[in-house]
Amino acid sequence: MKVLLNILLVAILAASAMAAEETSTRDRSRLSIFLQPAVSFLDFPEREYFQNAIDTLYRSFREDAVNESESLSVAKQDFQKVNFCFPISAGLQYQLFKDNFISAGVSFIYDNESVVLTDRKNRTHNYSYTIQGMPLFLEYRLGIPRNFMTLSGESLFSIAVRWYWVLPGTEIYTTWGQMDAKTPLLGAGFGVSVGYLIANWKSFNIYGDIGFSSIKVESDKKFSKIVPDGPDKKAKWNIGGLTMQVRIGFGLWNEPEPVEDKDDDDDDKPEE
Repeated sequence: MKVLLNILLVAILAASAMAAEETSTRDRSRLSIFLQPAVSFLDFPEREYFQNAIDTLYRSFREDAVNESESLSVAKQDFQKVNFCFPISAGLQYQLFKDNFISAGVSFIYDNESVVLTDRKNRTHNYSYTIQGMPLFLEYRLGIPRNFMTLSGESLFSIAVRWYWVLPGTEIYTTWGQMDAKTPLLGAGFGVSVGYLIANWKSFNIYGDIGFSSIKVESDKKFSKIVPDGPDKKAKWNIGGLTMQVRIGFGLWNEPEPVEDKDDDDDDKPEE
């Protein structure tokens, strides 16, 4: 995770440096590849099942204590109240016509949450759950013409919409068990984001996006199979949420840069 965060920071710094040399006002790549590190807050209220299991274990450890000294040895950590992770995506983008893009890509989402409990004998016990996602997506991105914006400047704003499918490897695994998500053919959800062309330099284009996605998945298994006292019904959860991302694209095929008109120097020369 620290590596992905460093990638984000480096991308932002690189974008700032290249912005000073910016000469183009839009993404001129016709066909490009991209890498997209992100920061995401997953929409996962089911975290309460795991916290309840930890609370129950803690109470049982306290009840097992036979004296005050053993009772003081019992301690616990709580799971985080948010599921914060660093997804990364990669894919291919094609510009159909001016400022209209379609993309196909795949993402990897990984969020591991772990805690430590200490029992009356001062022995430690580790408990964890991991949310893993492999979403495949199709995206349509529309550039917003500058004359529609009230802000000054020459960089490109855009709106993107996505449709997601989930691939095998989308799952939850815990200290107590594991379950896979189904992979429906019609897809699992959608996403929408607002983007900004931070900088472009030669064949590189760097976007900053902020948006929301809802990628709802389900399993044939029940939460009760992977967490003590979990609901005894088929499990459903969401691997989407609020996301901030940086897309670093490299144009494999680019439109030529526009040629600026130059004054004819001969017009200024005196006739001989």
